[in-house]
Amino acid sequence: MEELFELRRYLEQQRYPEALALLGEMEEMSQDDKINKIYSHAVILLLHLLKQAAEQRTTRSWDFSIWEATREISRTNKRRKAGGYYLKEPDLNDILQEAYPTALKRAAMEAFEGRYSDEELDQQVNAESIQTQAMNLLKQEMAVE
Repeated sequence: MEELFELRRYLEQQRYPEALALLGEMEEMSQDDKINKIYSHAVILLLHLLKQAAEQRTTRSWDFSIWEATREISRTNKRRKAGGYYLKEPDLNDILQEAYPTALKRAAMEAFEGRYSDEELDQQVNAESIQTQAMNLLKQEMAVE
């Protein structure tokens, strides 16, 4: 909020270079916030896909978490007024790859009642296949909107 007051002051004082620089910083902060939200939802998405793959079963709760995570990623990523998306498919793939180790650690604590380490659990699943499945779910969700 402080940035908005500062921006207003710059504009009122006709200090346009400072106003533009601040506007750039504000845009970057907004994009970082969106990326962080997408990352958090990607961890949840991958976590439940990992548990499904490892345990070779699903629950209604896991299915709902997968649906909700894909929906929230798509919603956060969507440009409301301009249309389109903030992050394109390669960027989303990067986030999925980045989120995978965190999701794997959480899945190791939850799947099979925490019997396996993240390294052992990783040997039981196909990381590339899970990330591809996550990306396909995201593409389907974004096509619906």
